[in-house]
Amino acid sequence: MHDDITPPDPLHRLESDDISVNHSGNRLFHDVLTTRLARRSALAGGMLAAAGFLGAGTAGTATAATVGVRHRRQLLGFQAVGISSADTIVVADGYTAQVLIPWGTPIRSAGPAWRRDASNTAAEQAEQIGMSHDGMHFFPLGPDRGLLVLNHEYTDQVLLFTDGDAVMTPEKVAKSLAAHGVSVVEVALRRGQWHLVDSRFNRRITGATPVRFAGPVAGDHPSLRTGEPARGTLNNCSSGATPWGTYLTCEENWNEYFATDDPNWQPNPQQTRYGVTRQGYGYRWHHGDPRFDLAATPNEANRFGWVVEIDPRDPTGTPVKRTALGRIKHETATVTESRGRVVVYTGDDQVGEYIYKFVSSGRWRVMRKTGRHPLDHGTLYVARFDDDGTGRWLALTHGTGPLTSANGWRDQADVMLRTRQAADAVGATPMDRPEWIAVHPRTGEVYVTLSNGPGFANAANPRQPNPFGHIVRWRERHGDATATTFEWDIFLLAGDPDFDPSVRLGAEGKFGSPDGLAFDRDGRLWIQSDISNSSLNNPQTYYVNLGNNALLAADPVTGEVRRFAVGPRGCELSGITFTPDHRTMFINVQHPGEAVATMPRPTPENPQTVSSWPDADPGGRPRSATLVIRRRDGGVIGR
Repeated sequence: MHDDITPPDPLHRLESDDISVNHSGNRLFHDVLTTRLARRSALAGGMLAAAGFLGAGTAGTATAATVGVRHRRQLLGFQAVGISSADTIVVADGYTAQVLIPWGTPIRSAGPAWRRDASNTAAEQAEQIGMSHDGMHFFPLGPDRGLLVLNHEYTDQVLLFTDGDAVMTPEKVAKSLAAHGVSVVEVALRRGQWHLVDSRFNRRITGATPVRFAGPVAGDHPSLRTGEPARGTLNNCSSGATPWGTYLTCEENWNEYFATDDPNWQPNPQQTRYGVTRQGYGYRWHHGDPRFDLAATPNEANRFGWVVEIDPRDPTGTPVKRTALGRIKHETATVTESRGRVVVYTGDDQVGEYIYKFVSSGRWRVMRKTGRHPLDHGTLYVARFDDDGTGRWLALTHGTGPLTSANGWRDQADVMLRTRQAADAVGATPMDRPEWIAVHPRTGEVYVTLSNGPGFANAANPRQPNPFGHIVRWRERHGDATATTFEWDIFLLAGDPDFDPSVRLGAEGKFGSPDGLAFDRDGRLWIQSDISNSSLNNPQTYYVNLGNNALLAADPVTGEVRRFAVGPRGCELSGITFTPDHRTMFINVQHPGEAVATMPRPTPENPQTVSSWPDADPGGRPRSATLVIRRRDGGVIGR
């Protein structure tokens, strides 16, 4: 979804997420990691030798990582699939893959039918499944039914409109807004197949849906005033789920929708820090809706960049933007519990940005009983990684450290509105594009994907440049997710050993640009790659031998990685969730058929130059869709 820029090195092509807007001068992760690696052993088996990290934990974890490895059941119980560049889904032997709810599917059987020429109106799109499926979660309603809630990150406007987006109109902007957001649909398992069913719960939340704000930046805060009610959620990337049964959707690259033709407009320091520019990033929505004109409606952009809470069981409920979790380009909102408190981990997906966690101020059950929302009251922290393998969570609290009135911070709302600048001020560690975060269901260890970047000179970002990315993990002190210190290490370096000999991944598991990340109940770590379309199968890049984007599984103890599925051309595999019995896995095939550097660009006249997945309809166009993966024998996924 991002425009390429020409870098000095043709083997490391950059995109807009690869461009850092962090000029804080904080010590970089690459610096920290370089020092850290000098004190540690070399890479082994694709995973950093981790005896020091694991041995520092509980005796049970240390035993599982050392003595018990030979006696534990093999975690990866499937044969790896090969690398593929075909326009099809490849899944491990013994598994099936079913296409469910592709873009344009009506959310009710009586709703507007999908039109393969993209001639559906904005009003019709608002009653259909959106575009670019991403993060999602399954909320069970019974043994074989539940609510599938999924994000729609962005739109490919060449595919969205019959005549493309050379000219933007109010109707086109409205349709693009309607294709963004979130879908809530009920699905049921019938005779071995999952189906969308009519339900009172089925609804769309779009870029035009009324929303409200809670937390420090709430109600009629001056920074939110535009003269119009707050509407919409945009660039919904990853997600999370709360223990009280609600869905958290993350607003990522929200800055890309805003622009202006006013030559006198100039960004203020806050807008510059968030990458807000006069020219925008190609959407040109300001030509059809003044909401997105930076000069005409300067505060509208302040309404985006938040984590949004949705109750999937309340079809009339208003989504709530939980501002205590900060305003960044949220990539994830991974929720865990510790000592009765709720903890939310989130990454800021841009080169040189930070990792955050929010800790509620009290036990969440008690808070809810007394009318205090657990996500409105608490402390937001940002991570600092140190050379010796330790780290610290730095509070972003008004009145503490540098975040004082004397230093220009008005109040806690100001800190949350300017979260990136606050994190700069306290000395957080810049990272190589923090992506998804997952918490091990048994050990409580936390893993984060860092997709790629130029490399930062600190211990947690090991390569300069870092075109392949890596995965970092940490253990909170005493296993308490509310703690303010932790121990960290590198879990693995992604990549192709043909280009980087430090990468020890074998043919069954080599990959690049880790993005999506999730644990299943057995402790398998599922990894989804997001190789840029400028690099996919491109002989001019490091990715020439890695094929299409893939879903892999890793054993956190041994470091073994196996490729489980590969997507069609031009796509990334995104979003992952399971039914409670773990016999069904849902993942998303996002943006199949998007323009890639090695094939002719799709056009309104010929939208299938890259892919025709999933319909293979000569008169149609590629569509994002959810994929249902099950074992042929009905067993548990991955075993």
